[in-house]
Amino acid sequence: MPAISERTKTFTDSVIRRMTRVSLKYGAVNLSQGFPDFDPPKPILDRLAEVTREDFHQYSITWGARNFREALADKQSVLMGRRIDPETEITVTCGSTEAMMTAMMTVADPGDRVIVFSPFYENYGADAILCGAEPVYVPLTPPEFTFDPEKLEDAFRLRPKALILCNPSNPCGKVFTEEELRLIAGLAEKYDVFVITDEVYEHIVYAPNRHVYFASLPGMWDRTLSCSSLSKTYSITGWRLGYVIAPPALTDAARKVHDFLTVGAAAPLQEAAVTGLRFGPEYYRHLAETYTGKRELLLRGLDDLKIPHTEPQGAYYVMLDISEFGFADDLEFCEILARDVGVGAVPGSSFFREPVNHLIRLHFAKRDDTLTEALNRLEGMRRKIPARKPGAGR
Repeated sequence: MPAISERTKTFTDSVIRRMTRVSLKYGAVNLSQGFPDFDPPKPILDRLAEVTREDFHQYSITWGARNFREALADKQSVLMGRRIDPETEITVTCGSTEAMMTAMMTVADPGDRVIVFSPFYENYGADAILCGAEPVYVPLTPPEFTFDPEKLEDAFRLRPKALILCNPSNPCGKVFTEEELRLIAGLAEKYDVFVITDEVYEHIVYAPNRHVYFASLPGMWDRTLSCSSLSKTYSITGWRLGYVIAPPALTDAARKVHDFLTVGAAAPLQEAAVTGLRFGPEYYRHLAETYTGKRELLLRGLDDLKIPHTEPQGAYYVMLDISEFGFADDLEFCEILARDVGVGAVPGSSFFREPVNHLIRLHFAKRDDTLTEALNRLEGMRRKIPARKPGAGR
């Protein structure tokens, strides 16, 4: 038999999705893969029920149904501070995962370099590899996950084609300040680099932090591909509705890539989701308030248990420091945590380019009683997972 492609040997399956399977295996509270255990907004579900009896069962326009793009353009134009043209500046994709892959393939050729902040959502490295590009990693330093401007410029000096910016950040919950974004923008302009943003947590930001759309910064619209999705905002991760917003020339190229990747996103789901895109600002205020409450519940519980952790500025992830347990392998720790404690987590090593194995990621996009149950189980973590002595085997 001939050999399989070399590119498939350079990355693993998704560790995040793997830990969901581990959680299911042991009946653990799944705080690994970031999806809610509560329903989407009722108006969206009511519209979905109506759509099943209407004529939306065939292909929509490849780059997105017209009314979906119009509703999205109306929403994002207000947020991004410019009028977005639904006909020439929006491509609807099968989730933000495809949006990011489409954006990467739109701008990157084999042999190009792409800057990625570390820690990073695990898909970014794989996206670069699938494009034949080389990731260049720039560290974000815990606990505030700040970056060294000189190290960032060192990466730009390698003449990359693009930079990937996840803001608010998965997994660390960092919200980049406007000052940081302007520094990045200056380097992007100086070295003539595209910026691909992943802004799926744009509406989940904790005061006093504020989300700034990178494309809204002076001079950045023409070189930015803004990727996002409806998954986190409306609790519909399974609907796989994402998008790329970009100037016409970039959109024209992105639509070609998207067409041959997936043809188009699900037509009935686009129709139902228009209802959500038409929600007023009160919905997004309530969303932020809801997640602020969940964040406080989880962090307060972790403090009571004296488990050291980060404090996210946005998104819905928190990283626990498991140094006290002495594990050399954080994946092994997470498997034992699911099996013996009954809580699913993601090993931090899957997010870092650096050799980090003392952090694990939990998420709190769950009902309050689910989070309370997880905290009750974590109360027994030290008793059920004895600390290992230095030099002990794996």
